Amino acid sequence: MFLSRITIDPKVCTGKPCIRNLRFPVSRLLGLLASGETNETILKAYPYLELGDIEESLLYASSLAEEETVEFVH
Repeated sequence: MFLSRITIDPKVCTGKPCIRNLRFPVSRLLGLLASGETNETILKAYPYLELGDIEESLLYASSLAEEETVEFVH
């Protein structure tokens, strides 16, 4: 999967996935959505973001959720 809007750079936000190197972590955007913010309110509050940024962040989160997990028994 090619994601053009999600960038990872060790010099930007300590390497956390960000939106287009804007120092706006994908986790912050996902947190806003999870807390009930709408696309419209997010775009109004952060005018440098675009709808494609939100859509690609959800796609990125979805792909991470598809990864296999291993449960450790102690």
